[in-house]
Amino acid sequence: MMRLPASLTTTKMLTVQARAQRVASTRDSWVRFLAWLVLVLALLGLSFPAAFAADTDIFGIGTAENRPVTPPVPKAQQLPAVPAAVVPDVRTVSPQFFDYSSNVSSDVFGANLFSGAFAREGATQFNPDYAVAVGDKIQVRLWGAFEFDAPLTVDPKGNIFIPHVGPVHVLGVRNQDLQRVVTSGASKVFRANVSSYASLAAAQPVRIFVSGFVNRPGLYSGTSMDSLLHFIDQAGGIDPERGSFLNVQVKRGNATRASVSLYDFLLEGRIPLIQLSDGDVIFVGARQNTVKVSGLAENAKQFEFSKPTLTVAELIELAKPSPLATHVRVVRNTGTVKNTEYFPLSDAWIVSLRNGDGLEFTSDKRPGTIAVRVEGEHESVHEYVLPYGTKLGALISQIQFSERSDSENLQLFRLSAQERQREALKTTLLFLENAALTARSGTNQEAQLRKEEAELLLQWVERGKKIEPSGQVYIAQAADRDQLLLENGDRLRVPTKDGLVLVGGEVIFPNTIAFDPSLTLADYIQNAGGYTQNADASRVVVAHRDGSFDEAKSGFFGGSAPTVRAGDRIMVLPKIDVKSRQIFRDVVEALFRIAVIVGVANNF
Repeated sequence: MMRLPASLTTTKMLTVQARAQRVASTRDSWVRFLAWLVLVLALLGLSFPAAFAADTDIFGIGTAENRPVTPPVPKAQQLPAVPAAVVPDVRTVSPQFFDYSSNVSSDVFGANLFSGAFAREGATQFNPDYAVAVGDKIQVRLWGAFEFDAPLTVDPKGNIFIPHVGPVHVLGVRNQDLQRVVTSGASKVFRANVSSYASLAAAQPVRIFVSGFVNRPGLYSGTSMDSLLHFIDQAGGIDPERGSFLNVQVKRGNATRASVSLYDFLLEGRIPLIQLSDGDVIFVGARQNTVKVSGLAENAKQFEFSKPTLTVAELIELAKPSPLATHVRVVRNTGTVKNTEYFPLSDAWIVSLRNGDGLEFTSDKRPGTIAVRVEGEHESVHEYVLPYGTKLGALISQIQFSERSDSENLQLFRLSAQERQREALKTTLLFLENAALTARSGTNQEAQLRKEEAELLLQWVERGKKIEPSGQVYIAQAADRDQLLLENGDRLRVPTKDGLVLVGGEVIFPNTIAFDPSLTLADYIQNAGGYTQNADASRVVVAHRDGSFDEAKSGFFGGSAPTVRAGDRIMVLPKIDVKSRQIFRDVVEALFRIAVIVGVANNF
């Protein structure tokens, strides 16, 4: 055999070792990566197969191809153990859970009674009339000359066996008489020096059939002291679409032991205490006549009644109409023709309802008086309660003006006008926003220009959305001002003669200047420092105190400038460079108009 030189052998060994180290390093890197992945998934609460952390054949490819799997990393090279992933606590829910959710959201009166509360909680104590049954446990205590303390079960013959006393018959004995019966039985043997005490410890387990129109008929477990609501709740409650809340029967064999109306429990808190025995049947009958109530009522639900007809007066006891209700609207759904009738509540005792009818409680009130507030500079009361239909002139005649009252420029603010102004401003801002977002461009340069313009317009839109219109109605110069009808909630403001002019907007020094009849509009702007670089000198608005306004266009220095009066506000609007795009000119013009009309342009 030819031997390689020692230097070549050493080189080959080093190469093999280097290759093995690279393989091991690569393998270690993958193991560390997978370990960190498992850790991250564990922190996120996700489970992860153990093969990812312990086997390099992650996807089982080697197994499928019958190739040997790479052995695990030696312990010396392993990373610290990674905590196992936290498995989420997944809990299943009973089928009745969905029935309970449907019951709570149902519009049938009484359906929300069955939400699982009766099924989760059993009876808390025995009632005095509870009759002892076979299988019940009775705690018996004897002390004195003979001591005994243990629970005793009622046997099939109805007896309990007390040591040294013998059997004592307790079957059918009422709970409140149990002490007397046990004491009487013990005294027959222990005539002296022995005292006794007896009480019910546990009721007999029973299984009750629940059938009829319930969500889940079946056989359900409980105790003989549980109420029928407990078992109906276990069955998912009464079916709101088919079951009756007025006809719930408890049957034993062929006999009907009791018939219960759950409306008595819902409306008056009355329910009979029926002691159930093993094998009893709770039967829910079919739904009877119904009427749907809506409108101004505390119980706007669907009600059931057993009689052929039901008067509105009887329904009022169930629906509890709001004090605001004055009339009822009855929709007759029976037959092939749908009719609507309208009655005052005073006629409720003569209006009859039939199966399928709908009734709505409404408020049909005629306005009697209105409240108007007078603010500002005057010497009268501030709140006036006036008959409905009072005109503005009648109110002005009751106001006592002072020497400082500016009665020529009265301001009227109305809630309905404020709402209309708000809608107008909202519509204009929406149009402006859509125009900015949908503008098209032909070139990249034009697209960049349109983007900058859109950003500027969208800034105006966002600021405009924060503005609240004043609701002012222009009345000062109206010829028929005194004939204007007042509305409830109107505010009449009497301005003060202060002799000032407010100059704001795009001026260098926004200021308040004393009124001087010799000064022109340009003089007032000049006294405020003149225009800023962002001002539109052709867009100046003079808002008068009475609610009117004048807009100065370019060239007003030639004598066409608006007249400035005491108390006016001069607003210099900012300039918006809209280039040559006509649509932007239109929307900005619309924005200016709406802003000025609602009296909010100075807030921009």
